[in-house]
Amino acid sequence: MKKLLTYIGLFTAILAAPGCKKYLETLPDNRTVITTPAQVTQLLASAYPHASYMLFCEAMSDNVEDKGNTGIGIDPQTFLINTQTFKYQDADDISADGPIAYWDSCYAAIAVANQALSYCNGPDSASYSAQKGEALVCRAYAHFMLVTLFARAYNPATAASDPGVPYRTTISTSVFNKYDRGTVAAVYQKIESDLTTGLPLLKDELYANAPKYHFTRQAAHAFAARFYLFKRDYAKVVTHTSAVFGSANPANLIRDQDAFYGMSYDNMVIYYNHSSNPANILLQEAPGTKYPDNYYSYRYGIGTQINNRYFLSRNVTGGGLAISVYGSGPQYFNFPKFKNDVTVMSLLSMDEVLLNRVEANIRLKNYNAAITDMNTWVSKNISGYSPSRHNVTIAKMMDFYGLPQDEAMIETALYMKRVTYMQEGLRWFDILRLDIPVIHTGSPNFSTTLAPGDKRRLIQLPAEAVNDGMTLNPR
Repeated sequence: MKKLLTYIGLFTAILAAPGCKKYLETLPDNRTVITTPAQVTQLLASAYPHASYMLFCEAMSDNVEDKGNTGIGIDPQTFLINTQTFKYQDADDISADGPIAYWDSCYAAIAVANQALSYCNGPDSASYSAQKGEALVCRAYAHFMLVTLFARAYNPATAASDPGVPYRTTISTSVFNKYDRGTVAAVYQKIESDLTTGLPLLKDELYANAPKYHFTRQAAHAFAARFYLFKRDYAKVVTHTSAVFGSANPANLIRDQDAFYGMSYDNMVIYYNHSSNPANILLQEAPGTKYPDNYYSYRYGIGTQINNRYFLSRNVTGGGLAISVYGSGPQYFNFPKFKNDVTVMSLLSMDEVLLNRVEANIRLKNYNAAITDMNTWVSKNISGYSPSRHNVTIAKMMDFYGLPQDEAMIETALYMKRVTYMQEGLRWFDILRLDIPVIHTGSPNFSTTLAPGDKRRLIQLPAEAVNDGMTLNPR
């Protein structure tokens, strides 16, 4: 056990070290001999990305504006990342909240997954089937996050030619390797293979002490739903989201914002990302992140205009959101989701699952099912909820957005997801997936439009990727 902890500690140290790069070339420490399935399960705790995407994804989205503050007292490295990504410049800082660190962390997680699989595929492989399942799903998740952020969003018309990211399935045997990015289509095919092979092998009982820090079956179905939403396979989105909820009523699983905002502020920030919160499906620690300490103070974040438009103005339900913006002014506007020195973050949660099912059902013309789920969300997110006053209908959505039926319903679903996950970076994934335009303006005299198809939607690969044989993203 001591050797095992040393092994795990090695990967933890790698993940926490801001100066460590080239995880594609990381050689796992083969000196440690792991001999039991339980030890592999412990090893797999390091097969998840332990860096955060929230800072740079939020700054690139349309959830932010120039608040005009100077950032005094804010961590200077992450303040620079916030500034660069708001302006769609290539962020080259290597601290734990930047794109380079996230790239490195994902490939470190993949290296652990591949190391675990080397044990699972031994002569006693039948005893390691559950561990193999987790390793495959972890490998699929990390590659999905990489291809989503560093390659073009999946488009069936171009995916076979769009450059992807290297899909690592073996342990490196040499320090110097050349890597082929492949194509987005090839990466998606491998993600799907790992996911569909691994998911049936998962055994939730292995995680009795900390199930929400591992890919349980529920978490794997939630990830699968996100993956198939990007792949535009909407029938499978419905299948996997329904598997997440099972026989439970989604209203008892999504965030009850009315009740949440009745707590004290300190209790809210503790509960939001806590394992006891039924809305949280997959939690992970990002020990090096400084986002929880600074997230409300960055210059480019939620300000007066965003607050007025999305939280203080009339919305499609006709009621007022239970979700409240805290802070005495735009420099301090925040939602009580993060706490200083607590770096646990929710990677998958019930509201996203519900709203992914809403969108999938709209695409499939299952309108009644979509409206039922929408009104489940409404029931937990509108103050003083009254079904007769606040439930959405097709006519109500069309009138509010002035759009045809399907477009109005999609806008409603995206609005619900957007306000739910403000300051968590998730909006950027919808912007990528749907090629939503974004306009950023600021002082002095800064203005840029991220049009559909803009090359800056692809985050630039780390500079050393060129030495690894990869072509950088176009600029």
